[in-house]
Amino acid sequence: MTTVLSRIESAAEANDSGITFLGSAAADRQAERLSWMQLLDDARGVAVSLQALGVEPGDRVAILGPTSRPLVTAIQATWHAGATVVCLPLPMRLGSIEAFTSQTRARIANADAKIVLVDPELEPFLAIEPGDPPVARLHELAGDASRWERPPEDPDALAILQFTSGSTDDPKGVMLPHRCIVENIEAICEGTRLGPGDVGVSWLPLYHDMGLIGMLMVPMLSGFDLALAPPQDFLAAPADWMRWMSEQRATLACGPNFAYALAARALGRLAGIDLSRWRIALNGAEPIDPGAVESFLETGGPHGLDPKAAFCVYGMAEATLAISFPEPGTGMAVDTVDRMTLEHERYAAPVTGGDGARRLALLGQPLRNFEVRVCDPDTGAIRGAREVGEIELRGPSITPGYWRREDVTRATLRDGWLRTGDLGYLVDEEIVVCGRIKDVIIVGGRNVFPEEIERAAAAVEGVRPGNVIAFGAEGSRGKEGIVVVAEARAGTQQPNTLRDEVVNRIVDVVGIPPREVIFVQPGSLPKTSSGKLQRSLCRTQYLEDALSPA
Repeated sequence: MTTVLSRIESAAEANDSGITFLGSAAADRQAERLSWMQLLDDARGVAVSLQALGVEPGDRVAILGPTSRPLVTAIQATWHAGATVVCLPLPMRLGSIEAFTSQTRARIANADAKIVLVDPELEPFLAIEPGDPPVARLHELAGDASRWERPPEDPDALAILQFTSGSTDDPKGVMLPHRCIVENIEAICEGTRLGPGDVGVSWLPLYHDMGLIGMLMVPMLSGFDLALAPPQDFLAAPADWMRWMSEQRATLACGPNFAYALAARALGRLAGIDLSRWRIALNGAEPIDPGAVESFLETGGPHGLDPKAAFCVYGMAEATLAISFPEPGTGMAVDTVDRMTLEHERYAAPVTGGDGARRLALLGQPLRNFEVRVCDPDTGAIRGAREVGEIELRGPSITPGYWRREDVTRATLRDGWLRTGDLGYLVDEEIVVCGRIKDVIIVGGRNVFPEEIERAAAAVEGVRPGNVIAFGAEGSRGKEGIVVVAEARAGTQQPNTLRDEVVNRIVDVVGIPPREVIFVQPGSLPKTSSGKLQRSLCRTQYLEDALSPA
């Protein structure tokens, strides 16, 4: 087993492929390309600077900065120094500057970082205090690559400390050794048949596992071309993603479900783009809405997009990244089941369709060397085919645990199996995910999944897609009811009219009226640094009357 560093070197020497920085990631917003070998030389020079600053093998290096050449160079340089990368989230959705500063400082302290590398514009947010680790500016790091001292080759050393999105005061760091990352990347390339002729385009944040490992490290360690833009560029103009795919003649891109919904809207207004080379449109990181995928494929068709490019997957940071993939070139497969049987009996009974049906994306079979089983969350008893339970995993790319959190490690890893916290089932060895255990809403004996409620509400004109949260809360009589908190588009219709439409839509889809529908200010719904909805935090804000009403 080799290390991330040795794989980077082998890929850089194999051909002239490289990385192109797009949009605001590039100097003067002019596309900037360099080969992986050029990046490697730059990274060795920065590694010399890190070594001069006292960074040694095994140290943690915290990095805070926007997607750019200096950021990517610093990430690779950390491995050249034998240290562990800790990418810190950017203030994409700020409840307050104070909250961002608190969260950032908590991660730095939790990681026991040896040094913090920061973009100068973000340095004031660190609120440096006596006793904090030293700070170096990303743009000022440089050195003579010929003076680089190669660190020991240790596959068991930590390459990445990936903090999960969660509590500000109690961040959990997923430990990812070199061996786990190399194994998972090899499985990803095998499962997608990626090779030197592929071209990836990504705007995903590099502080998230899908962006850092899936869309930066996979091409970096495998030797194919990548075009990289910042997430804020995509969020400001989703159509740019589709233009980049066309201009770069890209074959691969990844994104969460909401990104494909935004892309579908953008495609309807675009002309003169060519998506015919796109063969892997990977959809993951949040529950997949088959309707959103179908809309994306339909609007992409006139631009040459192959409907079989849809690639719906399952993954998580604790597995390094990828867990299951479908067969490339087969498109999205959907399992249609009876909603009431699923919710009452936790069994996925297949049906042909109708009002009482729920459509769930099949997420493929486990990647090589992975074992998957479905267990009763309470007893641990193994469930049979189509029986819903907690998905558990075992394999060589599973994390050895959480950084300095033996309590969480013991609770999550049971007899060598990773408890994912996801409810799902198996169909012909393919994985289907229903939702998170902690998010299930129990109403009248039904186990209702909030994703269905959120999608129903988001389908109403005037509601911002991807900005709806549903959760359960007890009412005055002690019974749990459904509460929906949503962001409305600016200049939309009267709140009462919109509220009635949301209620009616939810009743049509789920059959249960929400007890309360609340509209809040755009951008105020709590989300993680990777853009996932924070249902538990939203519920807490609701109970504490701390929401920001529209």
